[in-house]
Amino acid sequence: QVQLVESGGGLVQPGGALRLSCAASGRFLSLNVMGWYRQAPGKERELVATISSGGSANYADPVKDRFTISRENAKNTVNLEMNSLKPEDTAVYYCNINALVSRGWNSYNMVYWGKGTLVTVSS
Repeated sequence: QVQLVESGGGLVQPGGALRLSCAASGRFLSLNVMGWYRQAPGKERELVATISSGGSANYADPVKDRFTISRENAKNTVNLEMNSLKPEDTAVYYCNINALVSRGWNSYNMVYWGKGTLVTVSS
């Protein structure tokens, strides 16, 4: 089982910045793609950014050039630096991890979600 602990959400004024972190712990062979999703009130959950095990990043258009995703493999952590925040960035942000886990003689890619951290951008 893999546990995810998110931190860093909160209230920030428009134009401000926040840093989200997500640390993975538990029993796994490796961590593959890691990412962040968000869900605004009344809307579906959407991709924010992902990063591969090799460090290649992918961003949703609304956050390009404002958000930066990174990972610290030694700490099993994925971070999201959010700058120039806008009111429309207000949402619950969820960490998403693809982990290779072993089950008996086999290994499987499993997807895990964090519980979410609220980001509110408001004056």
